[in-house]
Amino acid sequence: MDISIVFEYGWVLLILVGLEGILAADNAVVMAVMVKHLPEEKQKKALFYGLVGAFVFRFGALFLISFLVNVWQIQAIGAAYLLYISVHHLLKQSKHKFKKGDKVKDNKGSSFWMTVLKVEMADIAFAVDSMLAAVALAVTLKPTGWFKMGGIDGGQFLVMLFGGIIGLVIIRFAAKWFVNLLKKYPSLETSAFLIVGWVGVKLVVFTLAHPSIHVIEEHFPESFVWKVIFWGVLLSIAISGYLVSRKKVNKLRRSA
Repeated sequence: MDISIVFEYGWVLLILVGLEGILAADNAVVMAVMVKHLPEEKQKKALFYGLVGAFVFRFGALFLISFLVNVWQIQAIGAAYLLYISVHHLLKQSKHKFKKGDKVKDNKGSSFWMTVLKVEMADIAFAVDSMLAAVALAVTLKPTGWFKMGGIDGGQFLVMLFGGIIGLVIIRFAAKWFVNLLKKYPSLETSAFLIVGWVGVKLVVFTLAHPSIHVIEEHFPESFVWKVIFWGVLLSIAISGYLVSRKKVNKLRRSA
């Protein structure tokens, strides 16, 4: 296999792992808040059912969306979705969904199964988020020609599959650690969403180059010029985010 394809797939998978980690962390926090009012033993059961629901809904969404991925309208929706979550995060980054001291809605009247139902409904929302993001990222990759899954290339499908699995692992084992990491290095989250937005721009280019649209030249997304532009900007965002995070951490350490 071409080394450039290995690098491209590995990098996109890395981006997807980061995005899945953010979504998984949010998913885990929401689940924790929803079951907080239950006795400890029932909390564990409700979270277990939540994890099962996350598994079922994520992979159900994955297989459904994979059959629709080659429709250019789906690509356009994916591009709009990635740009939306990127811009939405950047506009709202100063606001925190869960602040210390905020009043949480009293759920003491909610039964165990009603709580489980609420957790499952949250799982559906996060499953759609997760798989839309995975598809939007995967379709920008060069097809491997290994096999076909619905309307998507086998290599692209495997990236989506691994991303979904990693998301579930993060929910189960590392959500708390990931939340703490983002709190310690907030600039990394901002950089991650900037990268997501830039990948959204890449998908816009793919959509405009689709034969049915043909606003730009069909082979431009695979050209050397576009790849240099795309990877140059992406690496600049990643490196800048790392340097800014280090600078902030070092400044806090010196002032402590």
